[in-house]
Amino acid sequence: MGGMMRKINKEELKDILLKHKLWLDDEEGGVRADLRSADLRDADLSAANLSYADLRDADLRSADLSAANLRDADLRSADLSYADLRDADLCAADLRSADLSYADLRDADLCAANLRSADLSDADLRSADLRDADLSDANLRYANLDKRYITISRIGSRKSRTIYCFEDDKIWCGCWEGTLDEFETRVLNEYSDKANIHHKEYIGFINYLKSLK
Repeated sequence: MGGMMRKINKEELKDILLKHKLWLDDEEGGVRADLRSADLRDADLSAANLSYADLRDADLRSADLSAANLRDADLRSADLSYADLRDADLCAADLRSADLSYADLRDADLCAANLRSADLSDADLRSADLRDADLSDANLRYANLDKRYITISRIGSRKSRTIYCFEDDKIWCGCWEGTLDEFETRVLNEYSDKANIHHKEYIGFINYLKSLK
């Protein structure tokens, strides 16, 4: 999290949310919520409508965002560690490089969310909707998930994290995503030389995944 934190008191936050609602409704006096680098630790934002809000680099540690509407919100590099995000709508939210460690995301809607390089370690993701979410380079270590995910770090030319979901047959490798068969075809096309170290790493991982199906 970079830059100086902005202190936001309860009255100021209430005013920001009111004007944001007017902006969402395209009414006079409406202003999009600008909460960049805002200090919102422990804030009560349960059921708040922050869709399309700018929350880049915001400090939302331990904040109550249960049932909040964060659809299409910009949460890049925000600190949401230990936040309560149960039933929150995070559909299509931008959560690149966000810290969601230990966050409670049970029943959260993360459909089409951008979670690239996000830290989801120890997060509770039971019953969360991760359909079409981008989990490229995301950290899912010790996350509590209904589906089976396997992560391997530092393989391939980029030495990036590669993630596979068994139930969805979906693999994320850097900016690329697809099925396991599509990934194998891509690897064989790009690294046809069996002696190539990247060929060995990827094919070894693919064969390991197949052995677990």
